[in-house]
Amino acid sequence: MQRTLRQMTVALMAALPMFGASGLAAQPGAARQQLNADANWKFSLGDPADAQAQSFDDSTWRTVDLPHDWSIEGVPDEKNLTGSGGGYFPAGVGWYRRTFTAPSDWKGKRVSVVFDGVASNATVYLNGKKLGVHPYAYTSFRFDLTPGLDFSKSNVLAVRVDNSEQPSSRWYTGAGIYRHVRITVTERVHVSPWGVFISTPEASTSGAKVAIRTQVQNDSTDPAEVSVSTTLLSAQGKSVGKERSALSVGAGAHEEMSQQIALPHPELWSPETPALYRAVTEIVQGGKVIDRVETNFGVRTLAWSVDKGLVLNGKSIKLTGGSVHHDDGPLGAAAFDRAEQRKVELLKAAGFNAVRTAHNPPSPAFLDACDRLGLLVLDEPFDVWTKSKAKYDYARFFKDWWQQDVDSMVLRDRNHPSIILWGIGNEIPEAWTSEGAPIAKQLAARVRSLDSTRPLTEAFPGATYTPSTDAVMAQLDIVGYNYNLEANHAKDHQRVPNRIMVTTESLPAAAFSEWKLVHEQPYIVGEFVWTAMDYLGESGIGSWSAETPEQAAQADKVAGFLNQAMSNMGADGKNPFETLATPDGKPNPMMSLMFPGFPWHAASAGDLDLTGYRKPQSYYRDILWNGGDRVFATVRVPEPDGKKIVAIGWSVYPTLPSWTWPGLEGKDMQVEVYAGTEKVRLYLNDKLIGEMPTTVEQQRKALFTVAYAPGTLKAVGVNGNSEVATSLLQTAGDSAKLRLTADRTILQADGGDLAYVTVEAIDAQGRVQPNATSEVKFSLSGPGSILAVGNGDGRSKESYQGDHRSLFHGRALVVVRASGTPGSIRLLATAPDLGESQVTIRSESESPKATLQ
Repeated sequence: MQRTLRQMTVALMAALPMFGASGLAAQPGAARQQLNADANWKFSLGDPADAQAQSFDDSTWRTVDLPHDWSIEGVPDEKNLTGSGGGYFPAGVGWYRRTFTAPSDWKGKRVSVVFDGVASNATVYLNGKKLGVHPYAYTSFRFDLTPGLDFSKSNVLAVRVDNSEQPSSRWYTGAGIYRHVRITVTERVHVSPWGVFISTPEASTSGAKVAIRTQVQNDSTDPAEVSVSTTLLSAQGKSVGKERSALSVGAGAHEEMSQQIALPHPELWSPETPALYRAVTEIVQGGKVIDRVETNFGVRTLAWSVDKGLVLNGKSIKLTGGSVHHDDGPLGAAAFDRAEQRKVELLKAAGFNAVRTAHNPPSPAFLDACDRLGLLVLDEPFDVWTKSKAKYDYARFFKDWWQQDVDSMVLRDRNHPSIILWGIGNEIPEAWTSEGAPIAKQLAARVRSLDSTRPLTEAFPGATYTPSTDAVMAQLDIVGYNYNLEANHAKDHQRVPNRIMVTTESLPAAAFSEWKLVHEQPYIVGEFVWTAMDYLGESGIGSWSAETPEQAAQADKVAGFLNQAMSNMGADGKNPFETLATPDGKPNPMMSLMFPGFPWHAASAGDLDLTGYRKPQSYYRDILWNGGDRVFATVRVPEPDGKKIVAIGWSVYPTLPSWTWPGLEGKDMQVEVYAGTEKVRLYLNDKLIGEMPTTVEQQRKALFTVAYAPGTLKAVGVNGNSEVATSLLQTAGDSAKLRLTADRTILQADGGDLAYVTVEAIDAQGRVQPNATSEVKFSLSGPGSILAVGNGDGRSKESYQGDHRSLFHGRALVVVRASGTPGSIRLLATAPDLGESQVTIRSESESPKATLQ
């Protein structure tokens, strides 16, 4: 298929995403240049007139380096229009300006700017001329700069970001150019943006067939005769296969070349062995390489059936998954590469093998980390279609923008071996009406036209058995169930025996029942708990409270209502989300017990808290799914006199892995023990308290009653009569000093590398004092800066920016950002009565990267 030059120009001016090849590092003298454009932007919060003009004076504006989220720079305030969903953070309008020079060697070439993500409603200008708009916060997009470049003086790229219309989301979006920006320079004949697609239709350890589709674009006025050369490289850089083919491309058109290369004895990609290859694509014209693109890929096969579920490399696999939002806790939405990789590392360490990118495409850096570290991905585009859930959400743009945004997601992401599922929506109101199936069919057809190698899913709460939902589900390969699998799966399987199912959201308290269902039924391929990590926004979801007995009884009724709603809402064919609001648009009063709102600004349903620290529920889930001779002890928070602890919805009964409870000496405490062993023994100060079985029949847990006495509480996992695993809780003394521990002590001096420093109050023996709440002040010297501070308290009114933070359960976190200069960075922490402590981090020079000047 061909497009005329005129059609391409019209599409460009209409701001259709022009898809760029990923993974290319610019090389001196190379035909293709990819320039990092993250540094030295001018930023102003507000909406000054004529800020797009080339001559506008921005000398008083702040200088910022991307990624940048201005929303996290503020503090939650109940008056902020983002509301509970947005964490009460500020929004507004902001401007960015980047001055740069267009060198003479760009003349005659195609120059474009690529944005990985802007939140949201971006309007982009070059030298005062509007290039176009991009409403959606989460999809990558690009604009052609070529016609407007000025080679005689400095150019100005200006971006107006309008996040002022609120509420615009059910969770925290952030605000600003929060992902990377690049400038791409190519010859007029080049690989189309995101134009290389690699798949492995056949693969085993003995051999694989690698299928490569390469689209070549000719932006010149003359036909082009070229050859397309593809070389496959192993992780060690060794050539393992090559193919070269001739291609004719008409003026102002693009053509696609298909190639197939046999790969002997490949290393297969899987979560356990995430082996990556590279494909080097070269476009040759007249004996000269005029374009070169490198694409990472993995060799693996993927199949799905009702009998075997999800099959990776010929073996059935169950998804031990968690849903995550895009924010990185104290960093807000700013998508630093190291922050995204750390998120994947934490998920893997917590026992997850899969992640759901709720409810939008993630950053490229996140997916790159999933590829490298071996984390399976459900990549989904939308939380809404045409029906809104928040007043100013994406539903306003869906009809005009859905195809561009779906294309952006699929074309950008389809070479990632970690992605094993495409989503087309989450809890879509239209799904229970006759409007749902036509839209689902349209979306599914578009995704499959771009990539037919992966199954499609959509997430459904409520009734999954109506004619309308059945019609939507008929467009899918695997049906996602939100909170309703246990209630609906059996009757749905009986009605539609070829339906494959996955839990796309589950309540944390349902960990055992979900695990049991997944492992008993081959047609249920896995679970994604809500959520793997705490996140900003949906303020207070997953929290618990201490209430009167009367309030606790009311809460039990609310919990029953929730369970019924999650299984049956929409059964009447109406939009179920409308029934959760009163006529004046305010939340149903019953729902406020699960969504408490301010002063909460974050959700508390995650297995990991906002800083990445694992909660007890994480250890329980890990033992359930991954087994092993492991044991974990934790203590239930005691109920205050005359009160009952209420933990409904997304919360679990609160426990702390602590044996430091001053003032409760002699009082009974409830000790939960999770174990992958046959039974557990519990000792207090070396005295046996008791022994209990912890098999599947006991849901891999035991509950002991212990009179509190300071000392050492020891849980021991037992198989037969052999003690094979131990979990210790020791009473801590008074806080004596601070301890700082950096996750990495050597950084790259690239302006964006990060070290996460854990700050703890410890006693004289080095034990964490879990009740410490001291405010800690920080100072930094050397070539770096404090990027963020934080703790695990989603109710804290402290800023995530600044030089101080209070401890929560004895801990806090500081994120240190390296500058572009190598050297020694020293972080100093001080607190009243705890003295000072420090940690030293070294930043080292790295190979120079091509950057925009």
